[in-house]
Amino acid sequence: MEGALLAAFASLALAAGPAPAIPEGWQALKINDRKKPTEYRLITEGGKPVLHARAEASASGLFKRAGFRIAERPIAAWSWKVSRLIPGADNRKKGREDSPARIVLQFGGDRDKLPASDRLTLYVGSRLSGQEAPYATLVYIWSNDVPVGTVIENPNTRRVQMVVASSGAAGVGAWQSLARDVVADFRRAFKEEPGPLLSYGVMTDTDNTGETVEAWYGPLEFRSTR
Repeated sequence: MEGALLAAFASLALAAGPAPAIPEGWQALKINDRKKPTEYRLITEGGKPVLHARAEASASGLFKRAGFRIAERPIAAWSWKVSRLIPGADNRKKGREDSPARIVLQFGGDRDKLPASDRLTLYVGSRLSGQEAPYATLVYIWSNDVPVGTVIENPNTRRVQMVVASSGAAGVGAWQSLARDVVADFRRAFKEEPGPLLSYGVMTDTDNTGETVEAWYGPLEFRSTR
């Protein structure tokens, strides 16, 4: 089973010496050079290693390349915890599009079939980040108040679609264990079949609101069934 953080955390638990800053095989992904990066580090909580994120008016992610077919393992399962909601955050609006916790999935596809405006957006995104922008990005977010299951189009580009996985203050400060059918959510968000899963990762960001928030991520797994 492809276990991403699970495999990295398991090896960390057996390793001697200080913990590495990020899980082995993962890499930081910047948004652009103007954005302050979010801080990520492996810590131990309750005797288990978890990934801790702290965003202070910052935005960046951690990603790992996928080595499996999403059609064979369509269920993404993970746990997360956040310190607080982000005051004023609203993923539906430019300038307020922040989230304390995100699971980010990047997909390939045929760019030639996209409208010229979408191709231009992907080109600009690639130039800003220094890495090729994916054909489509599906993001699971923790929203302040939008109902779980809602699909939100990124206010800057429709090539990024968000699905609300957690919502509201009721679960703040406590671990939440979640599972989503990635293939079904992709179909619902993009109105097409998903292409190859290129990479997956996590992101905690407060670059738009300027707030400070912490998040903790447990193992991220991809399974054939729930």
